[in-house]
Amino acid sequence: MAFFGRKSYKTLTELVAGCQRQEPRAQRAFYERYQERMLGVCVRYARTVAEAEDIFQEAFLKVFTHINDITKPESADSWVKSVVVRTAINYYHRTTLPQEHLTSYESSHESLASDEHLHILAGYNLEVLLGLLARLPDTYRLVVNLYLIEGYSHAEIALLLTIPEATVRSRFSRGRQLLLTDIEQHGIQRHELLG
Repeated sequence: MAFFGRKSYKTLTELVAGCQRQEPRAQRAFYERYQERMLGVCVRYARTVAEAEDIFQEAFLKVFTHINDITKPESADSWVKSVVVRTAINYYHRTTLPQEHLTSYESSHESLASDEHLHILAGYNLEVLLGLLARLPDTYRLVVNLYLIEGYSHAEIALLLTIPEATVRSRFSRGRQLLLTDIEQHGIQRHELLG
């Protein structure tokens, strides 16, 4: 028997309401609900695990600061993910974007039709594919993640990153080609990538 009665939050609505009332137990349960999954999202946008953890912590500060903005508690899952992705993009703008002018990684060639990558990458083991994506330069990794993994359109990515849509398309194309080249250079066969 617990010394202090343990409050249980049976539904997401109850959990969000507890967080909005700033109940520490609800906040802890809410944090734990998203920790593993959202940290995984952050890893896709970061260069290191430590950077991903920083992004995650920053995102959750925003989540708890703006928890009262949730008017439909049942949509909390998508709202939290949106906050995490936008925080990762903001982190990119603060840390990586200024460095883009110092380095260039433009040595790739177009060799595949525009949608052929979807057929080639479809069905690959997500964990192995994410490992390969992590090796891409930051500029390309961000766009490829947003398009292939998160499902944003080129136009939506352009709005999120505040860059022209043509730049998004170019970065995606180069990133996709680098990813496919990396697959070939490391001798990874399709059967090794299948789950």
